[in-house]
Amino acid sequence: MTAIFLHFTGVWSNCCQFDDDGRFCGLADREVMAEEGGRSFSRRNQLLDIEKQVHKWWTEGDVFRAQPKESTPKLEFAAAYHRLRGASVLLPFAFHCTGMPIKASADKLLREISRFGNPPVFPVVKEEESVETEVKVEAEGNQGLLGGNFKGKKSKVLAKTGGVKYQWEIMRSYGLSDEEIARFTDPYYWLTYFPPLAVEDLKEFGLGCDWRRTFITTDMNPYFDSFVRWQMQKLKALGKIVKDLRYTVYSPLDGQPCADHDRASGEGVIPQEYTLIKMEALPPFPPKMSVLEGKKVYLTATTLRPETMYGQTNAWVLPEGKYGVFEINDTKVFVLTYKAALNLAYQRLSRIPEKLSCLLELSGQNLIGLPLSSPLAFNKTIYTLPMLSVLTEKGTGIVTSVPSDSPDDYMALHDLKSKPAFRAKFGVKDEWVLPFEIVPIINHPDFGDRSAERICIEKKIKSQNERDKLDEAKKTIYKGRFYEGTMIVGEFAGMKVQEAKGLIRSNLLEMNQAVTYSEPEKKVMSRSGDECVVALTD
Repeated sequence: MTAIFLHFTGVWSNCCQFDDDGRFCGLADREVMAEEGGRSFSRRNQLLDIEKQVHKWWTEGDVFRAQPKESTPKLEFAAAYHRLRGASVLLPFAFHCTGMPIKASADKLLREISRFGNPPVFPVVKEEESVETEVKVEAEGNQGLLGGNFKGKKSKVLAKTGGVKYQWEIMRSYGLSDEEIARFTDPYYWLTYFPPLAVEDLKEFGLGCDWRRTFITTDMNPYFDSFVRWQMQKLKALGKIVKDLRYTVYSPLDGQPCADHDRASGEGVIPQEYTLIKMEALPPFPPKMSVLEGKKVYLTATTLRPETMYGQTNAWVLPEGKYGVFEINDTKVFVLTYKAALNLAYQRLSRIPEKLSCLLELSGQNLIGLPLSSPLAFNKTIYTLPMLSVLTEKGTGIVTSVPSDSPDDYMALHDLKSKPAFRAKFGVKDEWVLPFEIVPIINHPDFGDRSAERICIEKKIKSQNERDKLDEAKKTIYKGRFYEGTMIVGEFAGMKVQEAKGLIRSNLLEMNQAVTYSEPEKKVMSRSGDECVVALTD
């Protein structure tokens, strides 16, 4: 029992001390407090002396050394318990160095050098306040690694650079010189510098580790690297793992997939898959698009509901939205937002893989009135019209309009039809709007085959600007339509929507009237400060 008491006293006294203001303080801080006088620290110092003596006994007696054939690896507290009961316990320790944080930090330093010099001189503004901080480093632990006492200067306003804290400044705050920081541009240097610091902290914590058995991952450890390679090759030979294409959140700047631990924001976000509908623009093109003559031009719209494409009456764009015409191959171009085009470029849908080739920049207003031929639509020609609620940060910024089943589409088309001044504001001609009527395509169990119209009337929605009411109406309709709705048109008439949906999508893809498109569910930023896309990775 005495040994157990000493062991846990060491852990507690070292890890759980606080100063008079309630702040955590380590061993070095507590020794400074003892020298300041005023309060009696004799009992605490006695415990610290005991802790140091026990650490000395452990080191001299090599009590944590164990032979693997005689022991079973355990976690630290379980290992201590069994060791005190007389067992020979092996507790190894390793440093996981295979993630992106180290590489991202090293790359940040390289970029800062390229932009601001070596050492970098960062942009500042007047009224900058700096705070001098002095940190005492325990001589026995980290002096050889960090150089004993050091001072760090931290800008209170972080140079007012849009909230960015430079990696170089972070390293300076550790007390590192500019000459030393420059060595951290090599990610392998991190693996030789920081593990020894961690070992010293773990020893002070009292970790019962056999330090002969410590190692780091990556190819810096050829034995570990060889084991991992053997393991993966063995599993592949047994058919337990395969190599194939998949959609994954990806950082173009880092040039690799961006897993949760590699992200500055967007943890848990996964790819959202859509069907991208190819709506062919019909010539002759307006003067703004005359340079596209001779090419196949498609306005592209993402949808989660390909089964509704029979009921298209028009396509929507945001009048002030920014769009581009991007080359897919030598003869085919897609009209969509820059953000969507970048996702497609990493999904093998760009003339130059992973690079954009933009032939023309357009506004949504430039596209209004453009005639289209859209897959499955009963209307052979539909027109591009303005919609004020189109989101250019989601999908392609172009939306197909199915007013029979979408309350948003129904009310936007209703506004254009009933308000001549609204049409005139955006230069919309009567023949682009007035002839088009609702095309019933799905029978909803509660709202019939014109469900969007019926629910908008019941909820007394008067305009496309009544967002709360429209969102509520949409939720009500979509749930019932998917689970209980029945197709009343097309090849799969009479089939439940949830059964027909996948079949209709497959047909569109097979006939090359649509392609698969994915993007992150929400915005994802990598640790390198890069906004991620979804890539089709090998």
